[in-house]
Amino acid sequence: MRLLLILLISAAATASLYARTDTEFDLYKLRIDGFWFYSIPTGSFQEATTGGVISLKKDFGFSSYSTFAGKVDWRFTRKNHLYVVGAPFDQSRQTVLQRTIVFRGQTFNVGVVTKANLNAPQIAPGYQYDIIRRRRGHLGVGVQIDFFNSGASLFAAAQTNNNNQVIFAKTSLLAPIPVARPEFRFYLTNSHACLWKATCTACTCSATETSFPRRMMWASP
Repeated sequence: MRLLLILLISAAATASLYARTDTEFDLYKLRIDGFWFYSIPTGSFQEATTGGVISLKKDFGFSSYSTFAGKVDWRFTRKNHLYVVGAPFDQSRQTVLQRTIVFRGQTFNVGVVTKANLNAPQIAPGYQYDIIRRRRGHLGVGVQIDFFNSGASLFAAAQTNNNNQVIFAKTSLLAPIPVARPEFRFYLTNSHACLWKATCTACTCSATETSFPRRMMWASP
């Protein structure tokens, strides 16, 4: 009888602890998210002096590539967040020009092997408010400013009359873009919560999702 009472008390205490942990799931102060995804560079830019249009795909064959992004989220009250997002966007392509291109006053002739580099690292500070916050997810709205320090350069080393001629041109632009968007997260099953509780320690928690795009998460209560 005494053993049965001890077992019942132990089971009740375990259930109470599990319920409290289950209720407090996703209640963090600081969280770091990492995302892996494909970037697809598209579009074109116009030469200021001639008005000619240079296409990233048609002229240089830029294609999708693997990259990542990171987010640091500070939840300073139950429904208010301050965060910053960062992502590197950098790709180079080398091709034989199918037409003559003028870029930043430099002429890159047809048939010349030319290397193009395109980079636009992103830094985006923002604020988020959770309109609805529940055990299985939340619904909120976020506002942020995307700072893209965009840069493009062309490099060609051509041989003319047995002399090597190097042609190089570069430009850059800092573009702040304000963005407002909804923020939504919903867990279909409890598997994510179980993974979270299983890896929880006294001071930090970490979890990894196997969905696409892949996300890694670290949080401090």
